[in-house]
Amino acid sequence: MDKRLLRKLINPFLVILFAAGLRLLPHPPNFAPIAAMALFGGFYLNKKYALIVPLIALFASDLFLGLHNTMVFVYGSFLLTGIIGILFKKYGKVQYIFVAAVFSSISFFLITNFGVWLMWNFYPKNFSGLVACYLAAIPFFRNTVLGDLFYAALFFGSFELAKTLSVKYSFKEVK
Repeated sequence: MDKRLLRKLINPFLVILFAAGLRLLPHPPNFAPIAAMALFGGFYLNKKYALIVPLIALFASDLFLGLHNTMVFVYGSFLLTGIIGILFKKYGKVQYIFVAAVFSSISFFLITNFGVWLMWNFYPKNFSGLVACYLAAIPFFRNTVLGDLFYAALFFGSFELAKTLSVKYSFKEVK
């Protein structure tokens, strides 16, 4: 196999497209690849694409799943996650990716549930209503953290393994 072809196959854009596709498959509530995709994009893509490509992939999958009035909060949280990926890029160690994924889960929880409280009429528009909204969302937070950690490990680990193998082994076409 030609090294150029191999590099194309391990392109970060393909990981992001794969993540958007995974979102369309059945999964437990909030156990989704999107935050890991945004973190991965911020970490591996150049700044020109790092924030916009994951958001475009998210929007493309939302066209199939449905649009809603809290999208600005969801997209804002994933934009922040992409920025976290850019900031953590300089460290490049597994433990920092773990911290970035957990921080992304927390920020998603805080931002999107504030959006639910603000935009939907499920809770009174006072401090007690905001607290009730966050308390009601706690059961979903576990899956958010687990999904973000699982997919971050999958995307970052697979990509680094593929890069290592592409450098370590010279693929030659068999005749």
